Amino acid sequence: MRLIDENGEQLGIMDQIEAKNLADERGLDLVELAATAKPPTCKLMDYGKFKYEQKKKSHGQRKGAPRRKEIKLRPKTEEHDFTVKLDQARRFLTKGHKVLVTLVFRGRETVHLDLGKGVLVRFAKALEDVAKVEKEPSREARNKMGMILTGK
Repeated sequence: MRLIDENGEQLGIMDQIEAKNLADERGLDLVELAATAKPPTCKLMDYGKFKYEQKKKSHGQRKGAPRRKEIKLRPKTEEHDFTVKLDQARRFLTKGHKVLVTLVFRGRETVHLDLGKGVLVRFAKALEDVAKVEKEPSREARNKMGMILTGK
């Protein structure tokens, strides 16, 4: 097998036992990189450290992706609470997140779906300067209605 050391330098072609002994001497792992190559290529490395760095790198890439935030309302949400939720949604949208606005019905409120839809439409109209409606208000469950807003 062709052997590459931890610094990326080629050590040449040697048999598996020699390569394994060399890895044990240096306190490293023998990792096969290309099994189908002629001869197979292996590298001396600290495999645990390599896996840790790969995980750390992939985690760093996911960090910038937009996330979906949720704001919950009720059909009888008072005006001040409504404006607080609007400001919260505006802050999420300016940071690049999507906002799922969920309207929760309780008890007999489920009969008045039109009132709930009106609250969601009013919410979307108040944010139309920074957001557009990705998913129109629709009933999600027996006691829930929702819509999704995205930044412009």
